[in-house]
Amino acid sequence: MSFNIALSGLNAATTDLGTIANNIANANTTGFKASRTEFGDFFRVSAFDVSGAASGSGVYVQRVAQQFGQGTITNTGRPLDLSIRGEGFFTLSDNGSRVYSRAGAFTTDSGGFVVNSSGQRLQVYPAQTTGAAFNTGTLRDLQLSTATNPPKFTSEIGVGVNLPADADVPATATFDPNDSTSYNNTTSATVYDSLGAPHTASMYFSKTATAGDWQVNVTIDGNAVGTASTVSFDASGVMTAPANGQLALASYTTTNGSLPLDITLDLAGATQYGDSFGVGSMTQDGYPTGQLSGLSITEDGVVQARYTNGQVSPLGQLALANFPNQQGLQQLGSAGWAETFTSGQAVLGSPGGNNLGAVQSGGLESSNVDLTEQLVGMMTAQRSYQANSQVISTTDQLLQTIMNLR
Repeated sequence: MSFNIALSGLNAATTDLGTIANNIANANTTGFKASRTEFGDFFRVSAFDVSGAASGSGVYVQRVAQQFGQGTITNTGRPLDLSIRGEGFFTLSDNGSRVYSRAGAFTTDSGGFVVNSSGQRLQVYPAQTTGAAFNTGTLRDLQLSTATNPPKFTSEIGVGVNLPADADVPATATFDPNDSTSYNNTTSATVYDSLGAPHTASMYFSKTATAGDWQVNVTIDGNAVGTASTVSFDASGVMTAPANGQLALASYTTTNGSLPLDITLDLAGATQYGDSFGVGSMTQDGYPTGQLSGLSITEDGVVQARYTNGQVSPLGQLALANFPNQQGLQQLGSAGWAETFTSGQAVLGSPGGNNLGAVQSGGLESSNVDLTEQLVGMMTAQRSYQANSQVISTTDQLLQTIMNLR
């Protein structure tokens, strides 16, 4: 009986040493979670003992439990190096099968899909053009497109300008953009047509003989756009006409085949103060074609593409997963886990919600293995193995003594 008890101790200690060895070997594995060997004792009740006394029959390994504690986050500076601060797992697709991981070292494949070293694709909630920002009812592979960002034509120019109250009426009565004596002041802005081509829109301000009244002429690429419009200011320098400060310019047809430019000039911020001309602000709502220039990922998992035209476009929001019983997850290797009946169904959500952690871009979660703890555990397991070996040796000596009795 002692042989069997000691043998069970040897087997348990061997399993413990194997678990510790695996922890130590993966001390530098990104997203790795340490394991712990948990033991239980065997006992038996003797059929010949009327007292029902139980005697120990050895030890067995109840389970090798994962320790899902937070690992240290190491900054890398790469936007696609992701880590989770708190609970949750990245959701991945392995040819359609769901895989979950804490290892966030991602890159892109030949198709622009964001993948890990095993080729598993990172899953996101897709962006929507209407309603809620993201469709949280479905998942899709995150793909970085190299397609150009389409242009947007200019529909409005906003000018915050101050016109000098003591300005004189121009010497030349008929406006001519090439004759500086026919206007008082000018400023310009770059606007874009439906093809993303730039054009120069110039605004010319001319004082009239009527107090507080100015005429505004607009040209695009040197060509007049409609006729002059009048704006008026009261004695306090505040614009009174037009009431909303907006002037609808005449349609302008370009020479490159784009849609006509129909622009509204917004002068709501214009004033007539003092004796100097000044442009406080100049805005326009168009932009040219853009190329992908960078990527950023926010704490709440929103993946944003940045383009050379200054636009930022959301590509999706990372979908994190958690489980009622993390210990029930099946290990797949490469710091990946699969859902099982024991783990319960995955609870998906966006980072920062539903008890899920925040995402950090530019950092990787290191293994949570504590080497000092593992080395101490290794010494304990070694002592246990040696002690059980000694029990076997001692039992053998006792048997030898019995066999030598005459």
